[in-house]
Amino acid sequence: MQIQWFPGHMAKTARLITENLKLTDVVIEIADARIPVSSRNPYLAKLLAGKPRVLVLNKADLADPAVNALWKKQYEKNNEQAVFINSRDDKIWKTVISGVEEALKELLQRRAEKNMQGKPVRMMITGIPNVGKSTFINNLSGKASAKTGDRPGVTTGKQWVTLRNGYELLDTPGMLWQKFEGENEGLHLAFTGAIRDEVVDPEELAVALLNFLRNFYPIALTERYRIENPADMDGYELLCSVAKARNFVVRGGEPDTVRAAQILIDECRGAKLGRISFERPEE
Repeated sequence: MQIQWFPGHMAKTARLITENLKLTDVVIEIADARIPVSSRNPYLAKLLAGKPRVLVLNKADLADPAVNALWKKQYEKNNEQAVFINSRDDKIWKTVISGVEEALKELLQRRAEKNMQGKPVRMMITGIPNVGKSTFINNLSGKASAKTGDRPGVTTGKQWVTLRNGYELLDTPGMLWQKFEGENEGLHLAFTGAIRDEVVDPEELAVALLNFLRNFYPIALTERYRIENPADMDGYELLCSVAKARNFVVRGGEPDTVRAAQILIDECRGAKLGRISFERPEE
């Protein structure tokens, strides 16, 4: 399917990150645990080259726990500092700061040797839209320091936030990229809501989503929509079955596939079909 969009703020955000990178000690990159590859902007890797980084996989409570475990092993194998969290969990401070301290082990040791332990640790937050950066910041700070929302593009400018224990944090707007390298990246971003719904055809997206669920999570379709033998159906037939299960019909008794598509997408994003991961390390 074709996804037509253009992130016009990308160049501005890139300049903001570059200009403030020298002011920070470590970068925390927020990604979506359901799509650990597609939710990481490859352009950011170039901008942040040489800077200590911690990858925070947010929304881990929505992702398949077995797949989360596979990703953890992959990051450990690659010596990449990564933590899995739910940004709404009150206990994320210890998890995140432990990752930051590990990434800054040498810097913190040098400061200790020079009796500079009181110097603030400055962290920059980066990531694509709608991965939960604002909720993450508000949780760490203990107050509504950043605007939050369930749509991409809520944060539009930079802001410094003072945290506890000598930590400071710089928030930056979410930054997508102009061209997807793989054929599934756009789909995966649309599945999770990182791309605005207005630029995606809901029926096409739902058909693609149902094809994925049929292949990897068929039991979810049976349990949620009472679809027997989903493996024998294509995506559009499954969408009609979802409409039938919810009694969504239009004039003439035809299934209302538009309404069914919107409900399916919302319920999948909200984990009503269970914990689902769209990407695995072996892929």
